[in-house]
Amino acid sequence: MSEALPDFKLIRPTSLDEALNALTAQPNTRLCAGGTDLIVNMRRGLETPDVLVDLGAISDLKTITMDDKGLRIGAGVTLRDLAGHAGIAGAFSAITQAANAIAGPNHREVATLGGNLCLDTRCQYYNQSHWWRKSNDFCLKYRGDICHVAPNGNRCRAAFSGDLAPALIVFGAKVEIAGPDGVRSCDLADLYREDGADHLTLTKDEIVIAVQIPPTDAASAYDKIRVRGAVDFPLAGVAVACRTDASGARHFALAVTGTNSMPLRVDMPDPLGKDDDPDSYFKALEKLVQKAVSPQRTSTIAPHYRRLSASALSARLARALI
Repeated sequence: MSEALPDFKLIRPTSLDEALNALTAQPNTRLCAGGTDLIVNMRRGLETPDVLVDLGAISDLKTITMDDKGLRIGAGVTLRDLAGHAGIAGAFSAITQAANAIAGPNHREVATLGGNLCLDTRCQYYNQSHWWRKSNDFCLKYRGDICHVAPNGNRCRAAFSGDLAPALIVFGAKVEIAGPDGVRSCDLADLYREDGADHLTLTKDEIVIAVQIPPTDAASAYDKIRVRGAVDFPLAGVAVACRTDASGARHFALAVTGTNSMPLRVDMPDPLGKDDDPDSYFKALEKLVQKAVSPQRTSTIAPHYRRLSASALSARLARALI
């Protein structure tokens, strides 16, 4: 059950400097882009900011640039515009497929790249109404002192479910982050940590402003397992990129979402040589993914099913790229 939104002040800056100043002016301030995840959490009482800084009027965050240096996507680019970009579809098809797989068309009209990268983690014990959570003494992610998924541990196991992160990670994407001291850059994979209650390495006064990807000739794909064929978050989502070298060997990059508290870059085996047996290679790849992922009881679907789904989907996508 959703409740009425709490009272808050809305600030709509038109420049990045204004947004950074607004973000640090008061302690209980949150950024809002499309709001498709944040507003739902506010209605459920999971978020109660005093101030929302709406980034929707900052035009510099909404640009896409493709040139011989690679691809740069502003964090404010909507999923609709990302999915509809012909250049990205041609050179980075996994990104297009991931963007098209997120939620429904109405969500993609306003939801943004940055919002999906910074998506809150999810769990069946967390994404509930306030009265439901209170009746269970809350949880480690919100006001409680126990993770109901792993009660003997000391870490929240809520799962990261953003679709775009793995589709960008397989291309070696870097993320640009603005803060009071200027702009820094890091590997996108380093934006995350394996902690469902604190899964982003951003500081409170930093803003994701863009993603950069170097040029590539790799073929790629993204797909996910979900309860319904549309709208749902991934129970397991997989992105694969495949580059063929001069000898004909295939080099794979693979990343998974939905199984851990962070998008997981999986270390691949040696390349698939031109004379190697594909069946043996992909069986080994399946086992590698099964060992790498750590699905927990964060959804109504059994963790082992999600583990096997991630494994099978990884091999299926990789095989289709050779």
